[in-house]
Amino acid sequence: MKQHMTLLFAMAWLGLQAQTTATFENYNLSPGEFLNNSHPASAFSSGNVHLPNSFDGSFWSGWAISATTDATTPGFQNEYSAITGAGADGSITYAVAYVIDKNLIQLGSGAAGNPVEGLFVTNSTYAYLSMLEGDLFAKKFGGEDGDDPDFFKLTIKKYLNGQLGTDSIDFYLADYRFADNSQDYIVDKWTYLDLSPLGPADSLVFSLSSSDVGQFGMNTPAYFCIDNVTTAGTSATSVVKELPVHIFPNPAHDFLMVEGEAGEGATFSIFDARGSLVQTGFLSNQKISLAPGLPGAYHLVLANKDGRSTGLTFIVK
Repeated sequence: MKQHMTLLFAMAWLGLQAQTTATFENYNLSPGEFLNNSHPASAFSSGNVHLPNSFDGSFWSGWAISATTDATTPGFQNEYSAITGAGADGSITYAVAYVIDKNLIQLGSGAAGNPVEGLFVTNSTYAYLSMLEGDLFAKKFGGEDGDDPDFFKLTIKKYLNGQLGTDSIDFYLADYRFADNSQDYIVDKWTYLDLSPLGPADSLVFSLSSSDVGQFGMNTPAYFCIDNVTTAGTSATSVVKELPVHIFPNPAHDFLMVEGEAGEGATFSIFDARGSLVQTGFLSNQKISLAPGLPGAYHLVLANKDGRSTGLTFIVK
């Protein structure tokens, strides 16, 4: 009996520590297909991550899910392809980011409050060929003689309990700043990024910057691709600290009701799909009156006086 109970405890502990990888294969796309509209959910979900998406019938931003394979055609019409022509490890499906200001990845309840272990990243075909050859809107990286110190950089930060972390992880999707031009590169393979140094998070924020900037902002196409996002499982510590609540109605219109152990005086922070803080305050009578805003997906972070917290996703109609 003692050995049996020890085994059960070990299995339970391993379950608490289990990792989950978002592969995006759950969308069952065939090669060449893509999804740029997550309606009615306003976000694509895989594993323990939610990728907010905005779509109005003619324009999209945020994230798309793709299985397109075109690594040779330049231009905007090929905006859904990774330069690798496939997902990480040769898989079919991956996620494409189109960044306006910044993109957000929200962590589900099974991962929120724990570090994100890491993910794979590469260039989109559109951005890669634009930097390699130049186009009507963006320059050829390095210039005509190859000496221009150009770069295309991805920066990742985290939110936890409504606070933007001070640390960041920078990854150069292209770097032409070397004195020796033979060292210049544009990423054309899936590359693993260890995100664990960012520490516990309930969402990640992605932004892009480039040396090629014009009157209206960055000229380099604001795209990149990710795959195999690995999140840490719920730890014993986070089980103790998690705030057990649920919210309704969801979808919401002008208010949210909070039911559970938040308690009076709990703080709340609401972030939009791009990771921008849109509202903050104190919980009163278990109700949050929502500030006027556009329909879409939002992320609510609640924290009580004892330091327990939770993150929840809701939709505004």
